[in-house]
Amino acid sequence: MSLSHLPKVELHLHLEGAAPPAFIRGLAKEKSVDLSGIFDERGAYKYKDFWDFLKVYEAATSVLETPEDYARLTTAVLEESAASGVIYGETFLSPDFCGGRDVGAWREYLAAIREAADRAEARDGVVLRGIITCIRHFGPEKARETAVCAAETAGDWIVGFGIAGDELAGKPQDFAWSFDCAREAGLNLTAHAGEWGGPESVRDALTLGVTRIGHGVRAIEDLALVDRLAEDGIVLEVCPGSNVALGVYRRWRDHPISKLYERGVKVTVSTDDPPFFHTTMNNEYDRLADAFDWDEGAFADIARTSAEAAFCDGETRARILKRLETR
Repeated sequence: MSLSHLPKVELHLHLEGAAPPAFIRGLAKEKSVDLSGIFDERGAYKYKDFWDFLKVYEAATSVLETPEDYARLTTAVLEESAASGVIYGETFLSPDFCGGRDVGAWREYLAAIREAADRAEARDGVVLRGIITCIRHFGPEKARETAVCAAETAGDWIVGFGIAGDELAGKPQDFAWSFDCAREAGLNLTAHAGEWGGPESVRDALTLGVTRIGHGVRAIEDLALVDRLAEDGIVLEVCPGSNVALGVYRRWRDHPISKLYERGVKVTVSTDDPPFFHTTMNNEYDRLADAFDWDEGAFADIARTSAEAAFCDGETRARILKRLETR
């Protein structure tokens, strides 16, 4: 059964991590930069484990040097989203990579990204919004600068703030100032946790006042925590293909998304860094259907949950929900 015809909502997508390898290779060639070491013989991204993945990710990102580069990247990524039936997406953006956390430079990058997103929406109907993320392994001081960039550009398009990177670097409370700054600017909050750090990392992330957790799947190892997530309505941005590709779980059938869903946790489905993990939103849906015998009703429920958990304004949410209902 193919579920490619279903409209989809994606809440956990790293813009640079969604760059097609051919796009990065082409950009590197234009700039005479040798990135051959990050690709395999088939031209796909090559890495050994999660920490090597982070290095390859940052190497690929190194050729994205200008606002125009990011505009082209946004266009390429949204073409892939549209091909999988995504009607609304939220993407993680890092001023660390877009202007070195300088607010003025960040504004220029953001303007280019927004213009490309507006063109894609007019062409393919994909609505995109941005979540600014600090990079955990870059440290708390740089995170403060990122939070200022977020606060200065918060509004109808930059709708959230979060933290990504190496979950084992530092503690969530090291970043409390940044999250407080973003909250005061009216931004919604999310945090990567429960992928490598175990259930305790989810508990720690909740102290930041987040309403969503990126990944969060290892909460399944602590059923009291699972029940807390369900009772408090905390939404998990689940990326099954990413978890399997990186070895968090060996097989799709081993993934806890179905158990979390059955226990009342609000789960959503996303691709994380799709070309790195050889996946798409269509692939995520098809593999989940195969692994857990989910029917269209289950996916429709997850899409509604995703739309309701989106950080966008109420008018945009209502528009997305209507499109889901009239599929």
